[in-house]
Amino acid sequence: MRSLNRALIAAGLILSACAGATAAPPTAPAREVSPGPTPIPAQESLPNATPTLLPDESPPPGATFEFKTDFSKHSVSYGEILSGGPPKDGIPAVDDPKFVTVEEADAWLKPVEPVIFLQIGEDARAYPIQIFMWHEIVNDTVGDVPVVITFCPLCNTAIAFERTVNGQVFDFGTTGRLRYSNLIMYDRQTETWWQQAIGQAIAGKLTGAQLAFRPASVISWADFKTNYPDGKVLSRDTGFNRSYGNNPYVGYDDVNNPPFLYRGPETPGALPPVARVLTIDLNGEAVAYPYEVLQKVNVVNDTVGGIDVVVMWAAGTASALDTGTVGGGRDVGAANAFARELDGQTLTFAFNGSQIVDNEAGSKWNVLGYALNGRLAGKQLTPVVAVNHFWFSWAAFKPETRIYQP
Repeated sequence: MRSLNRALIAAGLILSACAGATAAPPTAPAREVSPGPTPIPAQESLPNATPTLLPDESPPPGATFEFKTDFSKHSVSYGEILSGGPPKDGIPAVDDPKFVTVEEADAWLKPVEPVIFLQIGEDARAYPIQIFMWHEIVNDTVGDVPVVITFCPLCNTAIAFERTVNGQVFDFGTTGRLRYSNLIMYDRQTETWWQQAIGQAIAGKLTGAQLAFRPASVISWADFKTNYPDGKVLSRDTGFNRSYGNNPYVGYDDVNNPPFLYRGPETPGALPPVARVLTIDLNGEAVAYPYEVLQKVNVVNDTVGGIDVVVMWAAGTASALDTGTVGGGRDVGAANAFARELDGQTLTFAFNGSQIVDNEAGSKWNVLGYALNGRLAGKQLTPVVAVNHFWFSWAAFKPETRIYQP
């Protein structure tokens, strides 16, 4: 039955893309929230060298009819690119996002429901996964920074990027194509194709260009509304008629299933292909932290690319890809990563059986990196870019990754 459901998804998304749009009234912005610290940049956000271009070859089937892309420039083989079912913009991006208050969103979000959390300066926002199931891309401006928030259901990857490249602001849509089961986006200004997992241009005029990552984590609605009661929440008033709250990808995170629509490098056997991992890539070193391990230890002190980091995990966040509703999935928890240096001191963390505490001050910390009590009460750790993936997806792009083991 799951195989049949998967086969029907592409057709269902195409049909849903044709549903009529309706105008959405503006909503008043929520109040400001406290600013967060400046994040540690990800390795991929650094400038790239001149890309290695591959010899000219035939573009993916049908691409020249839909796109004005310069397909003579590409850094990946077009044979690696598959159709995901819907055509160009068949899964429509949200280009004019509306926002509501926490109080308004609480009427339709469950406490355990996953949301993508992004904060820039004083601007903290929650982007419910239930909306991304049907749109995958939101073009937005947060804290005066143009950003694109993305979610690939087949890879379980929620990633935020700055959408300014070489001084030009771009906006993004979906190509309807996949590489290694991962979303391929395109920018509407040059119609260059971009790989979501790594934020890199892979075909077109800007081939080799790199989007800058922004820390964006998947947390529970309860955690967001508790810590950011004056934050902003992406509204379901998108201008499209969709079954928000329903999950069309039932069972996609079953660790016993093979990856869907995956054609790529053989996945290293150290972990099951659909194992959940939190990944960090700093200064040329990539590390994957399996959720199965994080659920047992709750906190990890580590060093990645010469930077001391801590990975924190807490229960209470549902899987968006488990059952027929986004908020009804099993509890997989939430994991975030931060730099361990605070006010010139490197902290070490431990789990005392009920809370994460630091050994230096004895303060208790939550999964968003806030000290809840003690000498460091009110302090916040600096976030590190860390992205949720299924193991097969990350390993396809970063096969040299170190897998964390206690």
